Amino acid sequence: MPVTATESRFDLRLAQRKRFGTFMLCLFFLATVFGLLVLLTLLVDVTVTGLRWLDADFLTSFPSRNPEEAGIKSAIVGSLWMMGLTALFAVPLGVGAAVYLEEYAPRGWFLRVIQVNIANLAGIPSVIYGILGLGLFVRFMALERSLLAGSLTMALLILPVIVIATQEALRAVPSGIRESAYALGATRSQVIWSHLLPIATPGILTGVILALSRALGETAPLIMIGALTFIAFLPESVMDPFTVLPIQIFNWTTRPQAAFQELAAAAIIVLMVFLFLMNLSAILLRNHFDKKRAL
Repeated sequence: MPVTATESRFDLRLAQRKRFGTFMLCLFFLATVFGLLVLLTLLVDVTVTGLRWLDADFLTSFPSRNPEEAGIKSAIVGSLWMMGLTALFAVPLGVGAAVYLEEYAPRGWFLRVIQVNIANLAGIPSVIYGILGLGLFVRFMALERSLLAGSLTMALLILPVIVIATQEALRAVPSGIRESAYALGATRSQVIWSHLLPIATPGILTGVILALSRALGETAPLIMIGALTFIAFLPESVMDPFTVLPIQIFNWTTRPQAAFQELAAAAIIVLMVFLFLMNLSAILLRNHFDKKRAL
């Protein structure tokens, strides 16, 4: 069969597209390999450097000027306090705001402006939230360098992430479920509480845990509000001063002694284990609720 001019041009472009596709495949593969190699190098270096310091005494001792006696007990307890309080403030506000924006807010230009601003807030550098927390919570509300001021600042940081994740989870609910419930006479609140939120729970939980993971690893906002770097006691109330794992790591990395650098590596391993467990719990919770919904 004779080949027409159009088919010839198409074949030529097809060959070019295949070459371009092969080039992009190689480029993306090399980029992935480079990223994995960098990550693997960092993990191996941190593990080799800090593994010998990891023991029960390191986890149960307070910071000390003597590297052999230093530990991260106050940092671990402060991080747990921080995560609990941040979740207490951020999750109800974030989920509530997302439900309002998706189910109650009238559609129009004002809603679009709000959505754009929420998306922009999710991308703002964390140090900006630290400056906001310093001015609003520490100075204006006179909360001082307390756990409450720190957790409120971190709640502001992760609030846009929770709102966006919850909105995406609600949008993923099939519209037929809403329409069926309304057709049977259910009110809007009944549809939300009995249908939408239970179905969207896996996505919401995944977003919440990933947002809390980000808060757990942040240092700049807490440094901005003046969180302490050396604490040899445990906080007993939300108004007590505190420290967290990233600040303890930052403090040790600024010391000139090699032993403190190795202690920082050991603390990084503990922090990575925390983050790994939180991400693993997000995956397990999502799978659990997906299976429960499928039954």
